[in-house]
Amino acid sequence: MGRVSDAREKLVSAVWELMWTGSYGQTTIDQICDKAGVKKGSFYHFFDDKADLASVALDECWEKYRSSLDAVFSPTVPPLERLQQFFQIGYEKQLEMKKQYGSVQGCPLFALGAEICNSEAKLRTKIQKVFQHHHQYFESAIRDAHAIGLIYVENPAVTARILFAYSEGLLTQARILNDTDVLKEMWNGALAILGVSSRQPVSV
Repeated sequence: MGRVSDAREKLVSAVWELMWTGSYGQTTIDQICDKAGVKKGSFYHFFDDKADLASVALDECWEKYRSSLDAVFSPTVPPLERLQQFFQIGYEKQLEMKKQYGSVQGCPLFALGAEICNSEAKLRTKIQKVFQHHHQYFESAIRDAHAIGLIYVENPAVTARILFAYSEGLLTQARILNDTDVLKEMWNGALAILGVSSRQPVSV
């Protein structure tokens, strides 16, 4: 079994991977323990049940991911380049996941949220908050782009939600079709939503 010092970390990593590459409902505690190399007794030492572990995993994975988003959406980066980098990093991650697992995995939060939204209120609330943070990142980039005249947007908050929904929709389509080429359209589609020609420079 994993040492007490690393068993919890292994369980968190295992459940996140299993949920992302499979599903929350089909993932069992036995599978999580097997994946982590941890005995079931250790599981219950740290967590009450699968939902408790999934909730912790969501929090910890989000905090790690959030630090990278802070860098991508730094005010020192030209506003449209922030969005372009976000989409490019997402595309590269899907290529990496397909190479590793043999299929496109899409967005783990969107897949999990769609699955548990009517059954796991605590997880649903956490995912909603993460989506709100994404909206805020998008909105900040859109507001800054508007402020310097790169785009004209009447309601940056609404446009941010639309753009985020569009990106999540393409990720889900790529997962269903098992085709990363779908994601190559993302940036040009984002520019269309923002009213920018794909031939126009994205930074100043």
